[in-house]
Amino acid sequence: MKNLLILYIMLFWGYMTLHGQNKEVLYDFIEIPQALLLNPGMNASYNWYAGVPLISGIYAQGATSGLTVNDIFAADGLDINQKVRDRALYALSKRDEVNGIFQIDILNGGFRGRKDPSNFYSFGMYVEGYAQNYWPEDLAILAYEGNADRLDQRFDLNDLNASGQVINVLHFGINRQLKNNLTVGARIKLYSGILDINSTGNKGYFVTSEGQNNLLRSTLDADVRFRSSGLDALINANDNGESLSGLFTKRGFFGGDPGLGFDVGVTYNLNEQLVLTGSLLDIGLLYHTSDVLNYTLKGNASLEGVEIILPDALSDPNADFWQELVDEIEELIPFEENDKNYVTLRPIKFYSSIRYNFGKQGEPKQSCDCDYQNDSDFRNLYYLNSVGGQLYAINRPRGPQFAFTAFYQRRFGDVLALKATYTVDKFTASNIGLGMSLQAGPVNFYIMADNILSYGNIADSNLASFQLGLNIISWDGN
Repeated sequence: MKNLLILYIMLFWGYMTLHGQNKEVLYDFIEIPQALLLNPGMNASYNWYAGVPLISGIYAQGATSGLTVNDIFAADGLDINQKVRDRALYALSKRDEVNGIFQIDILNGGFRGRKDPSNFYSFGMYVEGYAQNYWPEDLAILAYEGNADRLDQRFDLNDLNASGQVINVLHFGINRQLKNNLTVGARIKLYSGILDINSTGNKGYFVTSEGQNNLLRSTLDADVRFRSSGLDALINANDNGESLSGLFTKRGFFGGDPGLGFDVGVTYNLNEQLVLTGSLLDIGLLYHTSDVLNYTLKGNASLEGVEIILPDALSDPNADFWQELVDEIEELIPFEENDKNYVTLRPIKFYSSIRYNFGKQGEPKQSCDCDYQNDSDFRNLYYLNSVGGQLYAINRPRGPQFAFTAFYQRRFGDVLALKATYTVDKFTASNIGLGMSLQAGPVNFYIMADNILSYGNIADSNLASFQLGLNIISWDGN
């Protein structure tokens, strides 16, 4: 059991190399078109832009709370079993977790309307995957210590709480300036689910007490489920030597689970220098219908093990008492397998910010040779400095998670913009991020990273992320 628990910890924290959540450096970084994905109502000052396919947006972030890889596997001369006990088993709670996301843009572009230049349209396609896994506090103790010394203690089955998903997203958005100081936007998303795994909302307990006919009496009250879509096909393809990339492509291009979602956002200029923004992302769901495989365990049973009553048991010398016990358990708590369709909700994200611009670097330029003048877009670009705060929240099975960010942005003409952030959330209180947008003629290159103070030893970090991309941008009508 101890070795199994160590293996679970390895898998549990292995998520952090692939996944993550908050994009606080990119949010409202208006020089970068990909920021429209975080707020479809952002002030978009471009005439048009085109992301370089497959490299316009590459993002990965991972986060853990309560424990790092280094805490368990550092070569510090300590016994690994002792570290598991002190730093994981008796230190973590059911609210500690690993979670994250990766995202790769396949296509990304946008253009301003010809007939009505107050409208800006954006479109694209990206692949996204996320994973979330809470520490199973009670079940970890049960696996490590057993139940002999923990009579009458209930081990909560709700501690089993994990999910993961990979989807392809086709999106189209419209951004419109309603007034000189108000911009709103919305984006519709068509999802195609590639892979879904989840075991959430579990109920029940396991408890051991003193027995009447035997020394111990064990009670299991379970309502547990594991649901998957696409997993069985991937396993079969791998076993049969088939191409996994072909299967991913087929399911990603609307051969998988269908879904629908939308984003909304707004930017409001309180005055020439003070700006408020907000957005809600991924308000949507997926309907899992293809390659579905589910497992359920539901029922209640109290047993005292194999009961042999003498001399009655001697009357049937061929009796298999162990099999009778197994049959009794399966009758009381049936383990079932089915292929019923199911629905999952996307994890809704919320962003908001307040920004103060100061230090003019010149007068705003015209966006095109037309009557339309998007003053609210350009007034933000001709200030040298911006300072402010951001709030981020995401819906999770054990309640919403929040992050608070303070930022400073500095512009150097039309060529270079830098942004620095300081973020506090459940994973770290010392997260300093940096982002850069470089404009060389029509070519825009951007790169950003989170929690940069931890990059000297990633294994000892609770959070790490990076993002980069390459775009072609037209800022005027030519």
